[in-house]
Amino acid sequence: QIYPLYLPAETRTRRALLICNIEFEHLRKRHGAEKDVEGMTKLLEELGYKVEINLNLTSQEMARVLKEFAHCKEHQNSDSTFLVLMSHGVRAGICGTRSRDGNTDILSLDTIYETFNNKHCQVLLGKPKVLIIQACRGEKDGSVLVRDTDSPKRAGASLTPRSAVELESDTIQKVHLESDFACLYSSTPDTVAWRCPLNGSIFIQHLIKQFRNCAHNSHLREIFRKV
Repeated sequence: QIYPLYLPAETRTRRALLICNIEFEHLRKRHGAEKDVEGMTKLLEELGYKVEINLNLTSQEMARVLKEFAHCKEHQNSDSTFLVLMSHGVRAGICGTRSRDGNTDILSLDTIYETFNNKHCQVLLGKPKVLIIQACRGEKDGSVLVRDTDSPKRAGASLTPRSAVELESDTIQKVHLESDFACLYSSTPDTVAWRCPLNGSIFIQHLIKQFRNCAHNSHLREIFRKV
């Protein structure tokens, strides 16, 4: 009812963009992130999206890839899009592969929103744009699992369901900015987001589970709430 876009599956060209930084020049490797790429790609393909995957990019490369994707002609015959970004992060944004101490090579969230707003991405005007970000936004232990901050730090101890040595983190918060955007972050401002080196990010893996269990009968907002 909100988005009366009825495009036949045979002519619909849904596209999704996935950016994941795993290897860095100065920061720790994001062990387990491969599981997130694998899981999110499979989920999005099951939802009918053709997924474009980009690995290990600098902030400038991420900005370029986002801009190119925003002008993708296939969006004309699409009813929505997914943007998934996974990396180390700081309060200012998402770390590129050359980031050092969170002060250089940072992709700001404003850049993402500006690239896909109604002025710069008219091909997606009036169509849902779902933004999912797995990255830290600080160093506080806002939860219990190994973090994706810009600098090494001790893992959280309290409330951790498994050994802290086995876990790593990434951060974010639920936000709705600009028209037709739905954004879900893996943690709140100033806190870390958690990732298991063996199984992937807690946030991403739980998100995949909720989509698989509820996408057939639940609104996107309700799925986000459950995550």
